[in-house]
Amino acid sequence: MRLAAAAAVTLAMTLLSQPSTARTICTVIARPDLGSALLAEGNCDVRATPASTFKVALAVMAYDAGVLTDAHSPAWPYRSGYVDWGGAAWRQPTDPAAWMKHSVVWYSQQVAVRMGAGQLGRYGRAFAYGNADFSGDPGQDNGLERSWIASSLEISPNEQVVFLSRLVSRTLPVSAEAMDKAASIVEQRVLPDGWMLHGKTGGAYPRRADGSFDRTRGWGWYVGWAERDGRRVVFARLDQDETAKKGSPGLRTRDAFIADWPRLAGSID
Repeated sequence: MRLAAAAAVTLAMTLLSQPSTARTICTVIARPDLGSALLAEGNCDVRATPASTFKVALAVMAYDAGVLTDAHSPAWPYRSGYVDWGGAAWRQPTDPAAWMKHSVVWYSQQVAVRMGAGQLGRYGRAFAYGNADFSGDPGQDNGLERSWIASSLEISPNEQVVFLSRLVSRTLPVSAEAMDKAASIVEQRVLPDGWMLHGKTGGAYPRRADGSFDRTRGWGWYVGWAERDGRRVVFARLDQDETAKKGSPGLRTRDAFIADWPRLAGSID
């Protein structure tokens, strides 16, 4: 354990000593039962595309609606024409557990198609999930393909933690079974200090006026909940790149959040 802790400290110091290429818009941590933040840094009311963090809410919706059954059902095959920029992990049969693990966009799209915009909107409003706008790009009729990816659906960090608080306290207006199943497929990682993080990344690029993506200003999310010794908190971190970078903004945000976790955890003790 001492070696693991030392390695974590070394990683944190390395990451924090590197030149910053992203700014943190907000870091917010809350207790699900308090209704107010334990820690809030930055502008936590600004809305941005949820990108792949929407998979958590979509999983709850889909389990409740019966589109998804359990962690391994349904398993759908990859088909030619599906988006595959995620690499080999996206070009294979995918079930709910693999969908969440590899953040497979085409699986989200297939779930959304089976649910339909009307049902997504009803769940989104019931969850108070940001603006609950699943219309997609104006005039493009693509809400079921990309409304949550740099398009119409937007959510703030504060709204993320409200949704997550309702999920972990099992107070969303859906079945407890749907919430249990959705929570079970969210990534888990145990940190050297004993906290277990359950989290989902999200990354997307803002649209310019001509419809192209601004790859110098990528949004990066990491949202979820943390548990240790019977204590539970929910969190959301939103970053935005200040220059073009290789790789996923969401993964960079996750790694920066984990590197910062010892400070954050200390501030909420």
